[in-house]
This record gives sequence, structure tokens and C-alpha cells, in this order.
Amino acid sequence: MIHRSLTRAGALVGAALMLMGADVLAQAPVRPFGTLREQAELQQQWLARRLEAHLPMLMRKYGVDMWVIPMREYNEDPTFSSLVSPTTFAARRRTIYVFYDRGPDKGIERLALGGSSQGGLYEAVRSTKAVSTGVGKEAGRNAELWGDQQWQVLKEVVEARNPRKIAINSSRVFAFSDGLSAGELEGMSEALGSTWTSRFTKIDGLPLELIALRLPEEEATYRKLQDLVWGLIDEMFSNRVITPGVTRTSDLVWWWRQRVNDLGIGTWFQPSIGAQRQAATDDQLGDDPVIQRGDVLWCDVGITALRLNTDTQHNAYVLKDGETEPPAGLRQALANANRLQDIVFEETRPGRTGNEVLAGSLAKMKAEGLDGTLYSHPIGMHGHGAGTLFGLWDYQDGVPGRGDFPVSASMWFSSELQVTSAVPEWGGQKVRIAEEEDFVVGPDGKPHWVRVRQDRFHLVK
Repeated sequence: MIHRSLTRAGALVGAALMLMGADVLAQAPVRPFGTLREQAELQQQWLARRLEAHLPMLMRKYGVDMWVIPMREYNEDPTFSSLVSPTTFAARRRTIYVFYDRGPDKGIERLALGGSSQGGLYEAVRSTKAVSTGVGKEAGRNAELWGDQQWQVLKEVVEARNPRKIAINSSRVFAFSDGLSAGELEGMSEALGSTWTSRFTKIDGLPLELIALRLPEEEATYRKLQDLVWGLIDEMFSNRVITPGVTRTSDLVWWWRQRVNDLGIGTWFQPSIGAQRQAATDDQLGDDPVIQRGDVLWCDVGITALRLNTDTQHNAYVLKDGETEPPAGLRQALANANRLQDIVFEETRPGRTGNEVLAGSLAKMKAEGLDGTLYSHPIGMHGHGAGTLFGLWDYQDGVPGRGDFPVSASMWFSSELQVTSAVPEWGGQKVRIAEEEDFVVGPDGKPHWVRVRQDRFHLVK
């Protein structure tokens, strides 16, 4: 059964939450997340905790006793930002991160060959061998291959520890697990020889989960990012920014970019703003329509702070003269999208693959008479993050490979979807309500919203 009108109590709660979002923005200081130094200190604490909690668990889960991650400056492995301090922006020359499991009592040894200790989290190891200063062809070769002496340091490290299985980041499926470049693989293999390269193993899940798994401490800060996003959306979808008959959708795009920049934070994608209008097709509206009374507005926006990313899609209604709320048909359309969000929560649990969540959700959706699509994704250190996909907008039968990875507790996701509903007040015209909210699969295996989900339109008066 399709859920009908929201209760009055639910409507009041929704209105209160929207006001709270605006209040958060109004009260926000110039630096909503503190100074850069304060942010770095917090991120360093998270890094230390993740390396202590997640790294040993994952290496033992996937049965490897050594993990080698080499990279060069400006060609960093996707795991890089999950391994280094917030004050490290790039690998210097060549850095080789080596993790070795010495057992439950001694824990994981963390080595940075050619890199720094990252605030004491690694043992920094540097080569004492100088690059050849020969002349002619050999000098040119050495200049081109500077840093190759670190491969010899790696060989010494490997020989001293005699690992049974050496994980490397190479994958045909996941970009996040495919950070080992062809050149680095060639150089490492040449230096180590067949004895050790025969022990190389490719494990998609090891780098994928290291990037994807988050901490409860991070969630507390992530909620503050969500508070700010809601406040910004509430400001953008208001008469403080929109003048019906004058403001174009592109004005809101650039308002968002500038407002976010002025707060000292960033975004990981160009925002999108769209409009739907009674008796008007998308072609008739064009790419940059002037906003009019009676329009349904939509946004897709995100912010980036403390190496964390948000992704949110909300909807607004521009009141006509004499209206105090959107027509009932539009409110029902939003409720229909909310119902699909509920279904996704019902289907999401650890151990199920993204394709299983997708199939179960769409089956329930169709059984309840909803017309929608599901295309949710992980989020966190990246906007379209490491983990499993719950469909793509053009892959509603499942996503081979990328949708076959299982959900894990402590992963974050963006519930991204849309439901299209006929609106009686618009003569049965179909209106597409696209919603996106970030949620967490908690340690208990149950999903919950980082903040809340939109169940009422933002109103432009």
C-alpha cells in the first residue's frame, strides 16, 4: 500500500527540523568546523584510531600478513588519504607503505619507506644508498628512475619478515582497489624477484574496506556537516535568495558555490538545480528557467570538510499567491519517495550485497505500486565512495562486480533514489521527486539517518 498523507504530528516535527537547520546556519561561526589546526588535530585522532582498529581486523579478515602500497608523488594510491595525516598532501618522490602482521600480541607493524612517520604513526625508513652520479646514458637512466633504491629497502624488509601472502592493490573491478600503477608494479617485481612476487595476491576488499569503514567519532562530526547542509539548503530555497519571476536556477547554482566557499569549505561536484512546472515539459522549461510561483524545485548539493563529503537532494515548492502549503498531490508525491527510502532501510543489512539490496527494494516498491528507481552509493572519504552500489540509474537489474560487494557495519551510504507520481492538481501530470540523504549502517547492523530525511517541502513564499 502507498503511504498516504503525513500525520499532523509528523508535519510539525518536520517543520521544526527545517527551522533547526536554518538556526544552525544562522548561529554558525565564520569557521563552522574550527580552525584548520583544530580540524587537523581531530583528523589525526581519527587516523590513529582507524589504523589501530580497522587495519588489523581487515588484514586478518582477508588472510594476509603483509600489505605493500607503493606510490609516487601526484600518482597516489586511492588509499593515500586514508593512510596519512591531514598535513600530508602528496607522496614525496616515492613512498612505500608496508604493513606486517606480527600477530595478535605485537600487532601490525607500520613502515613508511621514503616517507615520514605521519606524527608517530609509522616507522619512517629511508635509504642510505645514493643515486648514481655517473655520466652519459646511465646518468640519464638514474635521473629518470630516481627513488628506485627504495625497492632495495623494500626487498630487505620483505626478506627479514618472510611473509606468506603479500597483498597488492590491483583490481579489474574497483577503482579504489586498483592503485598500484603499471610502473610501480614493474619496478617492485624486478627488485623483489620471483620468490616474493609469487606471493603477491590481489584482494579487492582490503583497500576497499579500509577506505570505507568509518568511526563513531567521525559520525558525530559528520552530523554537523549535515546540519550545515540543511541550513544552507533552507536558506537557498527561501525568499532570502529567490525572487519568483526574477531568479534563475543557475543563480542558485552559483549562490551555493559562493556561499560554501565563503564558509571556508569546499564541494566535490558542481551543484545541480532543476524545476518542474505544471503544463510544462523539460524542453519547454529549458536548461536555465526563471523560477515562477507554483514551481517544484530540486537540488543536488554537497560539501567537503575534514576529508569528509556529503551528498544531498532536496525539493522545494514556490507558493502561489494565497497558498500556505503545496497541493496535496505534491505532498503525496514526496511521501511516496519517503516510502522508497523506508524500503531501502528495510532491505539494507550487513552481509547482503548491493545487488541484493537493489533487487529486494525494487520488488517491494513495485508490489506497493510505486514507480521509481534506486541508485544509491557509498560515501565518506569520497563522494562516490568505496563500497557496494545499490544500482545505477541506468542499471536497475544490478551492477555486475561493483554491486556484488557486501554491506558492512560502519559503512556510510547516500540513499539516492526517485519516485514519479501523478499529481491530480496538475491534471495527472507526473512529477519526479528525487531524494538523497546520507545514512550510516551502525555497529548494530541497522541503518539510521545521519541527521533526518526530508519529509516536507522547503517553501519559497
